[in-house]
Amino acid sequence: MEEQAKSSKSGRARKIVVRVLIALVALVVLAVAGIAFMFRNEIATVASIKKVNDYPFYTMTYEGDYGIDEFIAQGGASNDAELIGFVVQHLMKGLPITIELPDLACSTFNATTSEGDAIFGRNFDLSYSPSMLVRTDPADGYASISMVNLGFLGYGEDKLPDSPTSSITTLAAPYAPLDGVNEAGLAVGVLLIDTDPTNQQTDRVDITTTTAIRLMLDKCATVDEALDLLEQYDMHSSANSCYHFQIADASGDTVVVEYVDNEMSVLDPDDVTTAGQPAAGTTYMAATNFLLTPGEYDFGTGQDRYQIVTEGLGATDGALSEDEAMSLLAACSQEPHINSRGEESQTQWSVVYNLDKQSATIAIGRDYENVYEVSLRE
Repeated sequence: MEEQAKSSKSGRARKIVVRVLIALVALVVLAVAGIAFMFRNEIATVASIKKVNDYPFYTMTYEGDYGIDEFIAQGGASNDAELIGFVVQHLMKGLPITIELPDLACSTFNATTSEGDAIFGRNFDLSYSPSMLVRTDPADGYASISMVNLGFLGYGEDKLPDSPTSSITTLAAPYAPLDGVNEAGLAVGVLLIDTDPTNQQTDRVDITTTTAIRLMLDKCATVDEALDLLEQYDMHSSANSCYHFQIADASGDTVVVEYVDNEMSVLDPDDVTTAGQPAAGTTYMAATNFLLTPGEYDFGTGQDRYQIVTEGLGATDGALSEDEAMSLLAACSQEPHINSRGEESQTQWSVVYNLDKQSATIAIGRDYENVYEVSLRE
């Protein structure tokens, strides 16, 4: 009888242990499921990353809400540190990141194909770094594709988004676009101006260089809408530098927006009289790394590239096929050289956006024989 009692107690103890273990496993499963549900968009975004080539160049589709409306509602950001603070708390779940825009020696222009499609060309010149095409589709905004230099997010030869853990920082990519096109046919590119940083100080909400691009791509269908948007905010340059934007839309309209002494200056093709610019009455224009706003300036670079582009546009009265636009980008691209920071620099990507088809043709690292084509309609 005593042995039976001991056996019975032992059996009950084992059952209790088993039940406890089952309960713990169930709790763990529920916790994992809860975390997976909570981070489902982030997980799906990271899982969408694809490596296109070995330069390397990646693509990513951002799933879910990256909080641009919340960013504006809480006052925006007047500097990179404030932007990073928002991104860390709202996208990175507290994980630290850096966003830094160094010297950008770039070129942009718009043109029209023989079929009447508006196109927008852009060279992005910088020291070597991986790049990423980012797809976004906000619930309250336009879907877009935009190019991001991953070096601004801390990536490089020793760190690439090739694993789930190393890819987490790419969740900040929607806040670091440098050029792009949206489903309404609006395109924008940003270029460096080597002068005092823009630092507007009024009672308007604050934005930085890349958040301005994000807002234009998300909220604007036309150049006029983009200008109205920019006038609603105080602009603060990223990385203690100054920048200007070229903006174009599917109607063929285009402007260059500059900030001179913290005042917004808007130029259309008729306003530009810089040497090499075609005669007034055209519907196209170009920009590199010097101010187009009339005045006496002793700063800025890229006049040689500007001349190549404007002469190429002038020779055809602004009519270029997408292939010809890419050839013009190749003609003004930069071969490897040592830049002002003592770093080897070259054209990292050349992209031709078709604003009517909302598509992009991209050449990475001056490899114009192997281009990547993508469309928002896919």
